[in-house]
Amino acid sequence: MTMVTPASEAQRDAWRSKALPEVERVRPGLWSIPVPLPIPLRYVLVYALELPGGVALVDAGWNTDEAYGALAAGLKVAGYEMTDVRAVLVTHIHPDHYGLAGRIREVSGAWIGLHPADARLIHGRYDSEAVDALVEQERALLERSGVPAETLDELAGASLMVRQFVTMAGPDRLIEDGDRLDLPGWDLHAIWTPGHSPGHLCFAERERRLLFSGDHVLAKITPIVAVHAQSVPNPLADYLDSLAAVRKLDVDEVLPAHEYRFLELAERVDRVTGHHEERLAEIEALVGATGGGVTCWAAATRLTWSRPWETIPAHMRRAANNETLAHLVWLEARGRLRRVSGGPDEPELWYPA
Repeated sequence: MTMVTPASEAQRDAWRSKALPEVERVRPGLWSIPVPLPIPLRYVLVYALELPGGVALVDAGWNTDEAYGALAAGLKVAGYEMTDVRAVLVTHIHPDHYGLAGRIREVSGAWIGLHPADARLIHGRYDSEAVDALVEQERALLERSGVPAETLDELAGASLMVRQFVTMAGPDRLIEDGDRLDLPGWDLHAIWTPGHSPGHLCFAERERRLLFSGDHVLAKITPIVAVHAQSVPNPLADYLDSLAAVRKLDVDEVLPAHEYRFLELAERVDRVTGHHEERLAEIEALVGATGGGVTCWAAATRLTWSRPWETIPAHMRRAANNETLAHLVWLEARGRLRRVSGGPDEPELWYPA
């Protein structure tokens, strides 16, 4: 496997040792602030960009007191207070990136920026009056995937617990593909990179030759790309196109939201693309070997994962099912597999084309 070169040995060592990295000065006027998370990813890297009279943040972290305190302490290392935040550029609306944005705005008056495709999802995902409908939509998707009846309810509501880590806040500004952000002293341009989320954004700093990659490209792991109740029909196609779009960027360093900063963007994109090609081939071969049709859930249980299937917790089994579905849909769109819809109470079956 091709390994990327860490831009910060200290950050890479912290990731390996399962520690929280230190606040780092990445460049003059640019800081990396780790904000802890109560999940295996352990932290999100929030980037603080110095402005005349304040700072702009790329991402924010979960809405917990621990996360808020860590972000405030990190800003203090850089010489700022939470009240100095002027903008929060959210790469996407998953709780570990968006959750604290509303609380920061309440304290500082900062504006929040999001891509329109993610902004449209906020109400359905985080409004308590709408979330029941989202759970029912997810339950129907899992039922069509062949998830056993005894686990349907558990999997359909598996992500409800993360809503507590979000202060629901609509954006003050919508950031479109190609927009140049109005941040004095910075040549920051938005790149729409859908896949992991419909409205995922990366930010390229052209003069400094940097890419703030969010979850789109990470040093070691690959982001979840899944069909779910709020996704587009073929998110993997979007993701692979988005990878190709950032691969051609001429940057010296990638600043992701997790793990550690690294150097070789094109090489890492090639590795991630290769991973999905391998996964597509594995799924196509598995469906072909069954002969009589297979459900998405049955396929997911037979694939190679980073740990034995029986040890994967419920919320990650749902993610595994929906990731498998994204690959099945991609193969269907390319004419390599076909889907046969069952009756009202029957799951969909997948066959070789």
